[in-house]
Amino acid sequence: MNIFRLTGDLSHLAAIIILLLKIWKTRSCAGISGKSQILFALVFTTRYLDLLTSFISLYNTTMKVIYIACAYATVYLIYVKFKATYDGNHDTFRAEFLVVPVGGLAFLVNHDFSPLEIMWTFSIYLESVSILPQLFMISKTGEAETITTHYLFFLGLYRALYLINWIWRFYFEGFFDMIAIVAGVVQTILYCDFFYLYVTKVLKGKKLSLPA
Repeated sequence: MNIFRLTGDLSHLAAIIILLLKIWKTRSCAGISGKSQILFALVFTTRYLDLLTSFISLYNTTMKVIYIACAYATVYLIYVKFKATYDGNHDTFRAEFLVVPVGGLAFLVNHDFSPLEIMWTFSIYLESVSILPQLFMISKTGEAETITTHYLFFLGLYRALYLINWIWRFYFEGFFDMIAIVAGVVQTILYCDFFYLYVTKVLKGKKLSLPA
């Protein structure tokens, strides 16, 4: 494992912890898209089905279990524990417009036409666009809480670091995965405007807002 993948994993974990702590400490999920969190839970569930069939390493297994557990814990907090604070009126992105096309693409473009491989490919494609409901929600409300922007920053940083990881692996290991790279590029592009606003506003103590 290279340093870029490790720091990417840690950035991803940091994003998840920041979000969970934000919800738990404030006793509120205001400003958080439940639809994005459901999509992420679906991503981890379909990606890590190999937990039932193979063992790679203790680190690998531990991280997969943590991601899955945290994803469902977040969904529980939003839709059950703190349901009264969930802003469903602004969380209106049509998630099916992401899931259905991505599912079809996973069947058509994959490395191997087998159930596990199709599910893995589906998760890669879906993850690249799962943040859209959250960004759409921010654009509708006009702004985001600072802690929410920190969550989004670390989530985007994780994907950017993973892109560097793929480049590293190509040059030093001869490993190349077009599906993962293209999906990673798409996901990173979606964060570009957010990264710019995060650096120019949030880090200077201002509130972040996305154009409608």
